Amino acid sequence: MALRFVPRREPSRAMLFATPVLAVALTLLVGTVVFGLLGYDGLGAAREIFVTPLFNPYRWQDLLVKAAPLATIAIGLSVGFRANVWNIGAEGQYVIGGLAGTGIALLTMDMDGIWILPAMIAMGVVGGVAWAAIPAFLRNRLGVSEILSSLMLNYVAIQILYYLMRGPWKDPMGFNFPQTAMFSSAQTLPIVVPGTLIHIGIPVALALALAVWFLIARTIAGFQVRVVGLSPQAARYGGFRESRVVWLCMALGGGMAGLAGIFEAAGPFGQMVPSFPVGYGFTAIIVAFLGRLHPIGIVLAALVLALTYVGGESAQTTIGLPAAAIGVFQAMMLFFLLAVDILVRYRLTAGTGAPAPAPVAPAPAPNLAPGTNSGRGAAA
Repeated sequence: MALRFVPRREPSRAMLFATPVLAVALTLLVGTVVFGLLGYDGLGAAREIFVTPLFNPYRWQDLLVKAAPLATIAIGLSVGFRANVWNIGAEGQYVIGGLAGTGIALLTMDMDGIWILPAMIAMGVVGGVAWAAIPAFLRNRLGVSEILSSLMLNYVAIQILYYLMRGPWKDPMGFNFPQTAMFSSAQTLPIVVPGTLIHIGIPVALALALAVWFLIARTIAGFQVRVVGLSPQAARYGGFRESRVVWLCMALGGGMAGLAGIFEAAGPFGQMVPSFPVGYGFTAIIVAFLGRLHPIGIVLAALVLALTYVGGESAQTTIGLPAAAIGVFQAMMLFFLLAVDILVRYRLTAGTGAPAPAPVAPAPAPNLAPGTNSGRGAAA
């Protein structure tokens, strides 16, 4: 009697939804054991990170504020992932977007008007698109992998940030700290719920989720993205140019990362500082796959990953958990998601004899919405 994986006749829709939940559960279980073996209160760590913030009404504000940029970036990345355009440079695009918007803020520091914040937001989007255009150009013209080029540009963006903070943009009245001057009231995001931290970036993230769902499920551009992702040969036969899809995916991913960047600079930070890169661009990759590349699923996944930030900060003060624990939990979540995804196309059975032959042409993963290709990227 032995356990073995047997191919399914068609991908399991139930497992498509169940495996993200299973990955989170395994993360909780293994994280509890690992940190317990390291001498920490493992059960307390899992409780403080994933449970306590949910029952603290004051922490819900932090949860929404941190989930908004994760969802915004991940929604943009998910479009590219559907088309096998692997933008790994969202962190750099996030930083450049924040810097571009900050440049407008510094130019208008002595001005006032309702046009200033929209100008900052527009420049933030343009900055993210421009930074993402570099790996798009390199892939389309020179055949350079966008994985490598976009990843390396993250570090270039961070060095640009450090240079500006320690040089041209350093606040002369800031006691020599490497940071810009604080933004004025005309340069900061409005609060949508008085007396809270909930700024306008949170409803914007929800609106973007619906807009991207409509783009992918109901437009010709979304159809092209799905066809290129499923079969580049079929896309060329249908007259779709892969290079255009690459430009679209990189521009959308970069623009939304830049939007998240300026929202963070003009919102929670209120200025630009060297500690602005907080890993949202990398965490958003986990969010995208945990949400099955579906905009609504990504919003829910962003809340789960935001828990690791909010709860991790709380666990550092209550039980002395190291700051690196946040990254450990996030990494385990991605690992378990990729591991249990095999259950979408295979089932685990107990039996004897030779394993059943694999199907000749397995069917694609079922769609989460009409006309979408949500399960394909994560199942791959």
